Amino acid sequence: MAQGSTQQLLEVEQIREGVVLLKNKAMRGIIMVSSLNFALKSEEEQDAIIFQFQNFLNSLDFSLEIIIQSRRLNITGYLDKLKKLENKQENELLRIQTAEYQKFIKNLIAGKGIMSKNFFVVVPFTLMEIPSIKTTKSLLKQQSSTLTEDKFQRCKTQLWHRIEFVSLGLRRCGLKCVPLNTSELIELFWSLYHPEQAEIGYYPEIPPELTR
Repeated sequence: MAQGSTQQLLEVEQIREGVVLLKNKAMRGIIMVSSLNFALKSEEEQDAIIFQFQNFLNSLDFSLEIIIQSRRLNITGYLDKLKKLENKQENELLRIQTAEYQKFIKNLIAGKGIMSKNFFVVVPFTLMEIPSIKTTKSLLKQQSSTLTEDKFQRCKTQLWHRIEFVSLGLRRCGLKCVPLNTSELIELFWSLYHPEQAEIGYYPEIPPELTR
């Protein structure tokens, strides 16, 4: 399929200023969220986390999308570093131990794929939610018109308020949250459509003008 045809199938029109702009002029912000080993918590801690998360969900007046990305973890670079460390090792015993450790790692992953998981929360905002847009007629007019810089900035401000609200709620549950900036969003979407290259750690160079 030609590149132009592929791009026509994507809903993303542009990524700028930490915002994913869709073709229907809706906006999305994406938060990367840490995991939590819930099973290792005490019963009291588990109950507290559940209670906080329940309160967080009840406080929302907009929808959220939770995405779990599973990716095969490539450790070729790690094995290469171990090999270099082995070659530089002057102590014979440590050199043998390093070599044995390499064999252990290779046998551990033989025939198996080590997977890493990343967790994301997608926060939405649409033109319809701007206070000045009150009727369906005006909404259709806004959607058919060009998204001006003023409209974009107004929507972006409201979107970032939501992102901060969501991040605060998740932090109260013991989770770490980081909103993705423009370059991180570009790399995320690129990796989704180029999983094999992303697996070996290859990412294209992003022009400075696209990261603003």
